[in-house]
Amino acid sequence: METLLNISIAQRFELPQPSFSFISDISDIFNTNETASDIVNGIIDNIPLPQWTIYLLAALGVIVIVLVVCCVCVCCCRKRRKKQQQKQADTLVKQKQQGGQTNSELVQPGTNEVKFKQHRGKLLYSLEFDTTLSELKVGVKQASSLKAMDLGGTSDPYVKVYILPDKTKTCETKVLKNTLNATFNETFNFQISKATLVTSTAVLQVFDFDRFSKHDIIGELRLKLGQVDWNHVIEEWRDLQEPTNEEEENLGEICFSLRYVPTSSKLTVIILEAKNLKSTDINGSSDPYVKVQLALDKRKWKKKKSTIKKNTLNPYYNEAFTFKVTLEQIRRVNLVISVWDHDPMTPNDPTGKIFLGCDAQGNQLRHWADMLANPRRPVAQWHTLLSSEQVNAALPLKRKIPLASVEKVNLLREILVQSSAKKF
Repeated sequence: METLLNISIAQRFELPQPSFSFISDISDIFNTNETASDIVNGIIDNIPLPQWTIYLLAALGVIVIVLVVCCVCVCCCRKRRKKQQQKQADTLVKQKQQGGQTNSELVQPGTNEVKFKQHRGKLLYSLEFDTTLSELKVGVKQASSLKAMDLGGTSDPYVKVYILPDKTKTCETKVLKNTLNATFNETFNFQISKATLVTSTAVLQVFDFDRFSKHDIIGELRLKLGQVDWNHVIEEWRDLQEPTNEEEENLGEICFSLRYVPTSSKLTVIILEAKNLKSTDINGSSDPYVKVQLALDKRKWKKKKSTIKKNTLNPYYNEAFTFKVTLEQIRRVNLVISVWDHDPMTPNDPTGKIFLGCDAQGNQLRHWADMLANPRRPVAQWHTLLSSEQVNAALPLKRKIPLASVEKVNLLREILVQSSAKKF
């Protein structure tokens, strides 16, 4: 009755009648006495899909099963590894407690993983104080077994030296390429009194040089000068420690390009961009612009300014400034680049400063030397901004305008000759 009712309904509404051929074929396959492979082939032949689709679905199913199994195995291995690390940490903590030392050096708070001291290398330095001249001599001799900071397993180390708390002078060694065992043999002199020496600290920081990004610090030494026996010269090896950088004030970085063409006597400075500038406004932002200044024989000479970028601490400029500098003058010129925060109501605030040229040191002198060694080719590099006080102490500029050049004198002479000729 149900079959007749379904047929009548299908005929009444003109619906297609269901076909039971596929099901009957499957039942016929299982009713026959055939092998398992014949049965599988028969099922595949009767499935209303192409064979490549069937094989693809089967392969996907196998892949899914394998992935599930792998995930389960990985989870089990992680749990087993955590248990082993927990046991090792507990064992080390017990040993440390038995030795009378705290366990905070071994286990990091909030985790169950063991914290080991990271090896950063060693540094050979020397200290000598001349009481008659009130001069401290800090020698940077060698570095060994430094931590590799580059992808190739090496570093480009150099050492920065300064005295706290004043930090009016910062010295840098040369950069040694692709090495973890560097020999510097450089000595830096600092003018300091005996009374100030007792409360001062000498800081020696080892950096990895990188032209197109911020230099990574490898390690540092902080030497309490009040605890040093100055009756003889100190020279010893010490392990580099993890840097603290508590006294470092982050003023930001600036990237610019230098290009000098001797034949045309043109010095081109391209201010590209700056990042992570110090905020000087109440809203946490700034309106920075860059001032490019030339000093000849430590006297203010020429200057130009960039455009003002509104409400940003990461401005992009890409502005070029060209100066006429002869080959004889380029050896006596210093380039001062400073970042300022524009304020229409109050005086502009200095954000950071840096200078390059014949009186510069470290990375600044290196950039300037690369420009002179590669004429007619732009040389770009990132620099960390320093405070205005630190730069002014290293490069004290005179306010007096330098004497007129020979070209200006000749021009004045021509004007005087022409004016006298008109009178007569």
